[in-house]
Amino acid sequence: MARKKISTTIYITEEQDLRLKELNRRTKVPVSVYIREGIDLCLERYKEVLPGQLSLVVMQKEDD
Repeated sequence: MARKKISTTIYITEEQDLRLKELNRRTKVPVSVYIREGIDLCLERYKEVLPGQLSLVVMQKEDD
């Protein structure tokens, strides 16, 4: 099931625009797909600074 998408405005450099358009021309993949993929990569890279579910750590009690 596709997730709902929201509209937003971003500013990119002319070089980024040209390269994305060339990538689109060669692959026929929409520029918006590449932008969302870039956002996902950024969020994955910085996930440790985002709030989220804490992992459970099971600690064994040492014998006395």
